[in-house]
Amino acid sequence: MQFRIELILVPVTDVDRAKAFYVDQVGFTADFDSRVNEHVRFVQLTPEGSACSIAFGEGVSEMQPGTLDAIQVVVDSAADAHRHLTEHGVEATEPDLQPWGTFVTFADPDGNRWILQELPKR
Repeated sequence: MQFRIELILVPVTDVDRAKAFYVDQVGFTADFDSRVNEHVRFVQLTPEGSACSIAFGEGVSEMQPGTLDAIQVVVDSAADAHRHLTEHGVEATEPDLQPWGTFVTFADPDGNRWILQELPKR
């Protein structure tokens, strides 16, 4: 039996602000944005090269905005990821070299925190 994580719900307060942040600043692809009815709007975005997307909107989650702490994503280069984020106005930590990888963290406008990891060479 295979279990594949393909969608993570991210709780946000302002759907348009979150979409602009993730698409325009972080660089995710906007896959889907639809108002299903007057109470539900569903937005799905995917990081380049990822099999897993994120989703947020109105009426799609009961989580409190900003409470998702530590979505971890593997990147080819922590330095390149840091440079991309900061060049697009995202506050990100300097790359932190550890024996198990190099890490950069950032948060979205609601405080949902992301950890980017460059895996160590093996």
